[in-house]
Amino acid sequence: MVEIIQKDGTWTFDGDAVRIVPGRDKGVGLLRQTLGEVLVPLRALAGISYEPGRKAGRLRLRLRDGADPLLQVTGGRLPEASDPYRLTVEPDRGGVAEYFVDEVRSALLLDQVDAGPAGSYLLSGPAVPITVGAGDGTVAFDGDRVSPDWNWTTEEAKRSGGAREFRVADLRSVEWAPSRGLENGWIRFALAGAPAQSAPPKYDPHSVELFGFKKDPLMALVAAAVAVRMPHPSALASASAPKLSLSPSPSASLPAGTTPEPGPPAAPALAPAPAQDHDALLRRLRELGELHQAGILTAEEFATAKAAILGRF
Repeated sequence: MVEIIQKDGTWTFDGDAVRIVPGRDKGVGLLRQTLGEVLVPLRALAGISYEPGRKAGRLRLRLRDGADPLLQVTGGRLPEASDPYRLTVEPDRGGVAEYFVDEVRSALLLDQVDAGPAGSYLLSGPAVPITVGAGDGTVAFDGDRVSPDWNWTTEEAKRSGGAREFRVADLRSVEWAPSRGLENGWIRFALAGAPAQSAPPKYDPHSVELFGFKKDPLMALVAAAVAVRMPHPSALASASAPKLSLSPSPSASLPAGTTPEPGPPAAPALAPAPAQDHDALLRRLRELGELHQAGILTAEEFATAKAAILGRF
């Protein structure tokens, strides 16, 4: 097990998952504090990096597309202070951060984790029930029912309809967007069967308009908690993909008794490369990791041996 403890938070890796616990430093964003502990399974990772800096470095996890409902609904628009997969590292702990990166990368290599898009959510999303008040309303979600309600800033045309309630099964999509410049943000719940073109969030009874204040990112947690209980985007894409039809063979349209002219010869199939050497190197890497964990190899000896093996891939 490898661990790095900073004011910004604590990351622990046990070979199967990275456990992220946010710190209590003033620089830790409200979203990270509210989200709390996050467990990221190894199979959800696409990579990890450490970016050294003069005043502070950055340890970053890169998740597979579609693995995390929070990243799915925010689409890279979270403020950096709200990013749960970033850790500020003090300059004198850079060596620990680099060692952490090496351990995770070795595990990804040994387990041959696919870094491509995930076909299902691999993280459970924010805990429920969850209630967030921001902008012109409050949204409560109990894991099944979404309940938006309004406050004194809500436009009269929207508030006059009263509080709303609908189930996850009734939704076509959930969207979150942050405020940018003079443009307000929103969280929008699109109901199945409703027109795709909805009213602006200011007037839409299924949207909360966000004004750019501190609690706005918390609405992304609501969106993620709802999204993880809806069909995964890959399932929706597969359902809407056009079906391919098979073209008839050239001989199907020829008159009976007619022999089709031979076409160009097919390209020979390439034989797969032998995997014996590759498998042996993977086994050797795993053995080195076990020797290092048992204390037989020092960190320096382990790093040297591992670099030699990785250079042969």
